[in-house]
Amino acid sequence: MDTSWLLHALNLAYELSTLALTTLGLAVVFGLLGVMNMAHGEFVMLGAYAVVTVQAWGWPIATAMPLAIVVCGVLGWVVERWLIRPLYARPFDTLLATWGLAMVLRKLVEAIYGRGYRNVESSLATPVTLAGVQYPGYRLALIAFAVLLMLGLAFWYRRSVMGLRVRAMTGNPMLAQALGIDTRRLASQTFVIGVVLAGAAGVLLAPLVRIEPGIGVDYLLDAFFVLVVGGLGTLGGFAGGVGVIGGSQAVVSSLAGQTSGYAVVLILSILFLWLKPNGLLGRR
Repeated sequence: MDTSWLLHALNLAYELSTLALTTLGLAVVFGLLGVMNMAHGEFVMLGAYAVVTVQAWGWPIATAMPLAIVVCGVLGWVVERWLIRPLYARPFDTLLATWGLAMVLRKLVEAIYGRGYRNVESSLATPVTLAGVQYPGYRLALIAFAVLLMLGLAFWYRRSVMGLRVRAMTGNPMLAQALGIDTRRLASQTFVIGVVLAGAAGVLLAPLVRIEPGIGVDYLLDAFFVLVVGGLGTLGGFAGGVGVIGGSQAVVSSLAGQTSGYAVVLILSILFLWLKPNGLLGRR
């Protein structure tokens, strides 16, 4: 029995899952706060280097996640409080400020770890058999985690008190503030959640990628394309953007090479900006 279709389906699911994980943080910050965080990829990079750090210290690899959460959370709070907050009404200035932050973070990592590639030593790639196909168990776990994370975020956004307040703040900030919602604190918490999600994605992907100071640029571009296609402010748009961008890039890359995959993604993004600027299901 030909099981090649299952292997292709699992590879596609893996590509979509990694794209969702690395994009989710920017979707929270850009979609809910309107802040185009150009340092998003660098927070993913910091998460990956958290794994490198704990291995260098001889700590268990599981300790990389709390380390990344603490580092990204504290740094995210400082950045929002002292860099982003004074610029909320000036989106172009926030873009420039976070672009500068990205370069600073990249150079700091280069100074500490050097410019060379790092690979994480791990036994997580042990294959498991699924319907007659051998596939890395860690990739399957990553796919399942991405699905659960999306469901959890949807529940939080629609059912939790904080999600209700975030929807009120993004819908009408002045009215939300008049109703007693501390929009400054809520915006800070939302920004911190976004950068922590980016750092956590870096930890999860570290055993699967080559780690170097410039990896954040690719993650930022992919996340931006997803948000352009899917639209801002809705989970449905985010999922649609991941499906269109991730699916197109994976299929075209497998048929015609990585460069062709990037070209198709760029063309799709330009077409959406021109013909459907709000994206598939973006908030109007």
